[in-house]
Amino acid sequence: MKISKLKLKHQIWLIFFFSIIIFTVMEFYYYYSFSNLTQKRAAHYSNQMIEQTRRKIDSAFSDIRVSTSIAVNSRRVQEFSVVDDDYQRAFNSGPNALDLMEYMRSFNSYVDGIVINDIRERRLYSSASASGDIFFLNRYDTFIQKYKKDPSLRDKGMFTSILKDDRTGTEQFFYIAPIVEAIGGIYFSQITGYCTVLVNTDKMQGLVENTELTPNSTLYIVNSRDEVIASTNSNARGALFREVLSMDKGILLNGVKTTIDGEDILVQVKDLEQADGWRVVSMIPVQELTADMNPIRKVSIIVGMGMILSMLIMGSFFMNNLMRPVMGLVLDMKRVGSRDMGFRIKVRSTNEVGMLACDINRVINEREEMARDMINTQARLYESELSQKQAEFAALQSQINPHFLYNTLNCISSIGLEYGSREIAQIASCMSKIFRYSIKKDNLVRVEDELDCIQAYMNIIAIRYENKFIIEIDVDEGLLEMQTPKMILQPIVENAVYHGLERMDLGGRLQVTGSIDAHGDLCFQITDTGKGMEPEQLASIQAKLGMASPEPAPDGQPATSIGLSNIHNRLRLLFGEGYGIAIESQFGHGTTVTVRIPKLLNNRKPSEE
Repeated sequence: MKISKLKLKHQIWLIFFFSIIIFTVMEFYYYYSFSNLTQKRAAHYSNQMIEQTRRKIDSAFSDIRVSTSIAVNSRRVQEFSVVDDDYQRAFNSGPNALDLMEYMRSFNSYVDGIVINDIRERRLYSSASASGDIFFLNRYDTFIQKYKKDPSLRDKGMFTSILKDDRTGTEQFFYIAPIVEAIGGIYFSQITGYCTVLVNTDKMQGLVENTELTPNSTLYIVNSRDEVIASTNSNARGALFREVLSMDKGILLNGVKTTIDGEDILVQVKDLEQADGWRVVSMIPVQELTADMNPIRKVSIIVGMGMILSMLIMGSFFMNNLMRPVMGLVLDMKRVGSRDMGFRIKVRSTNEVGMLACDINRVINEREEMARDMINTQARLYESELSQKQAEFAALQSQINPHFLYNTLNCISSIGLEYGSREIAQIASCMSKIFRYSIKKDNLVRVEDELDCIQAYMNIIAIRYENKFIIEIDVDEGLLEMQTPKMILQPIVENAVYHGLERMDLGGRLQVTGSIDAHGDLCFQITDTGKGMEPEQLASIQAKLGMASPEPAPDGQPATSIGLSNIHNRLRLLFGEGYGIAIESQFGHGTTVTVRIPKLLNNRKPSEE
């Protein structure tokens, strides 16, 4: 059932019903949008906190890298790794290297111990506590050996995975860097030893413990093997980070919402710059991000129910106080629609409905008065417009009818031949053809006749300018028998000569082409290689071509654009708005004028022309 067929009161109730639905949807949308906004802001805040933690960790790792690099490039350490004399190692290079290691360990609080091994497995170490004893365990030697065999270690140091001390139950990880001899000995540019730094895991733990995003959120430092190095959750240290391994790491880089143990969790990941494959991972329960939304949710529900109740009360009041006058107005309007000329709307109230009834009565009076004058006014307006169009059409088609000039030119041609002046005879003969063509009564002529007129004009130009210009006519033979309005191409060719080519010192080229375009219309193009037009002059001519009627040329100024405008308006009056003239020009490169007319077939026989 169409809504338009319902009674007005039913439609109004339907409007109120849909308004309530829309309001309810907007309430849900508002809550959903606000919830998403809260989550995004909380996620952005947590992202900033994670970024700060990542920077602190990267700074600590950078300090370890820089300190270790200074140590392995030190002359003292390199001498210790290559010297063969035990006495010199014990009393010279060894103490010097140990002093450097002690200074490095005391300077960097993230370093728990340092050990230097040469390729003969001779060892020098500095340790802050008993944790340094791990350097002397067979498990350490086996663990660190696989990193010494890694070919990529020569290019840069690397952080190791976790090594668990069976004696103490503690977990350790190291930074190892090669010692490459650079002091010019026999081992120059060769690896002569390794420097291994024991990282203080308690310090790493301290970097994350104070970063609490929400009460139940968790922050992890995870190495390249997805082992937890440090975490705000102490139970997670040293365990494989299974939750992260189950997700796509590429997605985690931008943050992703997932479900872990039946709870929606927002997981965010930041890669460490100083340790390849190491990451900072945060896990925040989504419910905690929107915990402060509960009061707003209750308020929005109360406000929404109050507004819905108010809309229902307003709907009942509206129906009782407005619908009865409106229904009476509708019944009266039915009589008005039945053209009861003497009937007027009954005014039943003084509110807006009553004012509307008064306005309708006034409109009815005005309508009846206007109806009496409308037919006569339309008839006069139609006659006026028809007369104006006929006048414009006649004005655009008016041409000079120089019969006397045609006879005079024939006389001049005969005199030129008699006295041997072939140029005068040829010019007079061509002028005679042009004027004879111009006084033909036919408004539509063959394309071939129009081209003959242009050819006669070009012959005159060739004599006048002593063949200064190259003039070509290239029109498909299939177009010659078609029809075109008379004298539409010759004025354009004349403009091209006198306003384009005449001012060229080195001559130029003028080409007239004709073809059928993609729309099936007949198109002529007159192209010259003359001086072209300035942009302002071209814009002025194009503006005149867009006018409804041509303007007269100002006194003392050339009427080039006026002539083009006359031809353009003549074609539009004959064939419609889709036809006429288009002009393109570039200063210094020439001008192209395009004439577009419909394809008109010549139905007359040659004997009739």
